[in-house]
Amino acid sequence: MTVFHRNETRDPLPDTLKGGVIAIGNFDGVHRGHQSVLDRALEIARERGVPALVLTFEPHPRSVFRPDRPVFRLTPAPLKARLLEAIGFNAVIEYPFDRAFSQRSADDFVHSILIDWLHASEVVTGFDFHFGHDRQGGPAFLMNAGSKNGFGVTLIDAYRDENADVVSSSRIRELLLEGQVVEAAGLLGYRYTVEAEVIGGEKLGRSLGFPTANMRLPPEGELKAGIYAVRFRTADGTIRDAVASYGRRPTVTENGAPLLETFVFDFSGDLYGQVCSVSFFGYLRPELKFDGLDALVTQIKRDEEEARALLAGVTPLSGIDRAIAFP
Repeated sequence: MTVFHRNETRDPLPDTLKGGVIAIGNFDGVHRGHQSVLDRALEIARERGVPALVLTFEPHPRSVFRPDRPVFRLTPAPLKARLLEAIGFNAVIEYPFDRAFSQRSADDFVHSILIDWLHASEVVTGFDFHFGHDRQGGPAFLMNAGSKNGFGVTLIDAYRDENADVVSSSRIRELLLEGQVVEAAGLLGYRYTVEAEVIGGEKLGRSLGFPTANMRLPPEGELKAGIYAVRFRTADGTIRDAVASYGRRPTVTENGAPLLETFVFDFSGDLYGQVCSVSFFGYLRPELKFDGLDALVTQIKRDEEEARALLAGVTPLSGIDRAIAFP
């Protein structure tokens, strides 16, 4: 799959990608609500035999207007692109969003991006999508522009879960803050996954017989501290069961920086420097402070047993889940 990054967005689009169906949105999380838009775009593209593309914006617009309050990204750009590839899109366009872009008119957006650059044959987006300076462009504007300029517009209503509640990225963030990764997976349609480089640590786990792959997650992330049953994916795509601890390690440090430490079962290789991912299947317990390392080791063994038992019975929630979290 082709990903057009920040410095490439003004280059000519390859002819093989012109005239396609364009799904537009931020799609942070690529959750079930987003998937209702994305699936419809793929369906139209298949019916017409044309490419399916995603147009999204980097960085997240809220980070541009409120840099002092960075957004907890459920899916940073590289992971989001990988999920969109798993769904079946031909290309992802990560268009640069900055204050200058936010001042462009809705008409300019339509003509310079959708028509002149992408040669869109159909645009698929949510019913509440707005664009252009002061949000001038809305559904009616977009449909009118499409009828005048020869591209179709498909608007998708808000997706609701089994309780008739709208599925949103903010709801999922709240669940993760509470450690409710099973409930979050129900809204995402796949197990919540993080991706980061494996870094060196104090090697205490190795000395205790439980070597860990350590990752530092973005500081704005709001995952509840505690112990999780997870699956660990190495850079070459190998997936193994594991147990992970996220938090400040109160037994061995007074106020350590939050760290994700994953003990990968039945594995002894070197992971330093690799960009790996961790998919969360279950919250086992809160982070605790133990009276000494012997008590900590005893608890780690219990956590391992519980994680192995939980992971032995899991099944994929969707094609995305199968692609990122199952061997």
